[in-house]
Amino acid sequence: MPPADQAAAPQASNLLFMARALKYRNYRLFFIGQGTSLIGTWMTRVATGWLVYRLTGSALLLGVISFAGQLPTLLAAPFGGVIVDRSNRHRVLLITQVLAMIQSGLLATLALTHTIGIASIVVLQAFQGFINAFDTPARQAFVVEMVETREDLPNAIALNSSLVNGARLVGPSVAGVIIASLGEGLCFLIDALSYLAVIASLLAMKVTPPKRRESAPRSMTEDLADGFRYAAGFAPVRVVLIMAAVASIASMPQTALMPVFASTVLGGGPHTLGFLTAATGVGAVCGALWLASRRTVVGLGRVILAASTCFGTALCIFSFSRQLWLSLLVLVVTGASFMVQLAATNTVLQTIAPEDKRGRVMSLYTMAILGMAPIGSLLAGWLGASIGAPHAVLVSGGMGLLAAGWFFRELPGVRRAARPIYVKLGILPEIADGLGASAELTRPPEK
Repeated sequence: MPPADQAAAPQASNLLFMARALKYRNYRLFFIGQGTSLIGTWMTRVATGWLVYRLTGSALLLGVISFAGQLPTLLAAPFGGVIVDRSNRHRVLLITQVLAMIQSGLLATLALTHTIGIASIVVLQAFQGFINAFDTPARQAFVVEMVETREDLPNAIALNSSLVNGARLVGPSVAGVIIASLGEGLCFLIDALSYLAVIASLLAMKVTPPKRRESAPRSMTEDLADGFRYAAGFAPVRVVLIMAAVASIASMPQTALMPVFASTVLGGGPHTLGFLTAATGVGAVCGALWLASRRTVVGLGRVILAASTCFGTALCIFSFSRQLWLSLLVLVVTGASFMVQLAATNTVLQTIAPEDKRGRVMSLYTMAILGMAPIGSLLAGWLGASIGAPHAVLVSGGMGLLAAGWFFRELPGVRRAARPIYVKLGILPEIADGLGASAELTRPPEK
């Protein structure tokens, strides 16, 4: 074999390894359909922020709009988790995707007919937040049903993250051009049509729902309490969920106030907003692909610690930047570190959560990521109006660094609690006598 071919062979092998979850037909269908839909979703996010700021010029209202879209997720996600654990997850996803298409279609209709106002945006954002309370835990838990081998689950989760942020790279860039030339309404219309792709992919799947353990009928309140007890009583789940919640809150000033940075701080327009959002997407894609290349879930605690430290530091630097090139560079770092932390958290939770509690655990993850964001949105709007957008981001960066310090202190206990489960799953060898047998003692009892 020529030297060039010998060098290319390992590279091709590595690329195939990074995409190994795509060998499953259902996951491949979902990947293609969701990838198309997510581009439209990111177009709508950018267009909504720009429309609100164009209509009002208010940093506070940017926070209020984000709050309206995320509060229903916080309130309804626990119930969504119970329903996901009780129901056919494939069917739940079909329903949520149809409802999301209707929501985007209403936004498009109001914007294209020039009848849209802040009140209608608030109502439709709240509707989407309610949909997300059921869609996100169902989508996260459904990955296990699409990927037949547990060893490929971390790769599928990382590829999902790269998909979300690949769309973040493409969607905002396209949205910036469309907003500048044709207005926000066309972005909403494209988003509505893009849901047809993911709906078609779901209909094309052949799904066999996993067998769930038979148990005595219980009320939704009992199932809710059981899920909360499990999460609160098991250190690996509790600690990583708290870290994800803090990261979500800390990210909101940068996200919600991005139109202010684009127009006021950096003196740009919708194109600048698209570039800034896309820079975050570039970093997130790089971070997700790096996670996809990892061959084991071992060491994800160190990954979460390093990512959270980088995220807080990068936010602080971004708050001081007044140059577009520097802001873009730092946003690549914030995107990579934020996504690595969240995807690593997702992988840890999916790996250790029992099947009959997976929906509820992922609903708590949804609350941590999307549900806690209302607090961050209000914090962003209030701080942005009171001390300015740069200082608001500086405060959030400091919050992220404090959380990283707390996680460093908790990490040894998390490792001790998670190790028996990893041994039981065959991820770690039994390095001490009786360690495998101790798994059930360390893990909270399943009700």
